[in-house]
Amino acid sequence: MGEFKETTYRVAGGYDIAITETGAGPAVVFIHGSGPGASGLSNFKQNVAAFADAGYRVLLPDMIGYGASSKPEGIDYTLALFTDTLFDALKQAGVAEAVLVGNSLGGGVAVQMALDHPGFATKLVLMAPGCIEELPVYFAMPGIAKMVGDFTSPDFTVEDQKKLVSNLVYDASVITDELVAERYAVARTQPKDVLARMRTPNLAPRLGELPMPILGFWGLNDEFCPASGAQRFLDACPDARFMTFNKVGHWVQVERTEEFNLYALAFLRD
Repeated sequence: MGEFKETTYRVAGGYDIAITETGAGPAVVFIHGSGPGASGLSNFKQNVAAFADAGYRVLLPDMIGYGASSKPEGIDYTLALFTDTLFDALKQAGVAEAVLVGNSLGGGVAVQMALDHPGFATKLVLMAPGCIEELPVYFAMPGIAKMVGDFTSPDFTVEDQKKLVSNLVYDASVITDELVAERYAVARTQPKDVLARMRTPNLAPRLGELPMPILGFWGLNDEFCPASGAQRFLDACPDARFMTFNKVGHWVQVERTEEFNLYALAFLRD
C-alpha cells in the first residue's frame, strides 16, 4: 500500500473538509460515523490496505465537525450539512462516481448522497447505517444515550473516551489504547453541538429510490442502531443483501475485519 496523502478542500459556507487517501483506481469513499473523536482513518484503519491493494483509490474524509475538518459552533449539524459539504469536497478531489462505504451516521450520509446525486454512487456498502429511524429511536438506544451524556458533560476524560469506544463493540479487547488516545485528541477539539445539535431525518420512506446494488452488515449486539433496520432495506430496495453477525456490536468492520474486507471486495468485483 502506498503513502497516505491528506488534502483539505474549502467548501461552500467557508468550511474546510479534510480527505486522507491512498491507492489508485476506481474510487471507494469510506464515510465514518458520529461520536466523540471519530475520523475517517481511525474508523477504517484496518480496512484501508485491503481495498488499496485490490486496486481501488481509497478516500477517507473527515466530515464537518470531525477529525481535521472544520468544527463550527452554534449551528445545527444536519444530514444535509454533512452530505453537501462532503460531496463538494469529493467533486473537488476529482471523484465523478464512487462506491460509498458508510458506517452509522456515515451510512445515512451515503444514502442521502445517493438520493441527491443519481448516478454518483455506483454501489453502497453499509454497516449499521443510521438515518432510517426517527431521531428519538436512536437517542433511546443505550449506546447513544451514554455517548451523548458523557460527551456533553463538562469533564469528558480519556477514561470516558475509552468507555464510549468500548460500547461500540461486543468484545472490548479489540479496542487499543492507541485508538482511544487518537480519538480523545480529536474529541477535545470538538464542540458539544456536534452531538447536542445533530438533526437527522428518517430516510426509510425513500429507500425504494436506491437503484444500485447494496451490501449491508449488522451486528446483532449493536447498542447504537437497531439491527431491525436491515429489514427496511430488504423490503424496500430492488437489489439489497444484508449479513448479520452474532456477538458483534456497532463496528462490524473492526470486530470482523477479515470477513468484512473479503465480502465487501467480492461485492465490489461482482
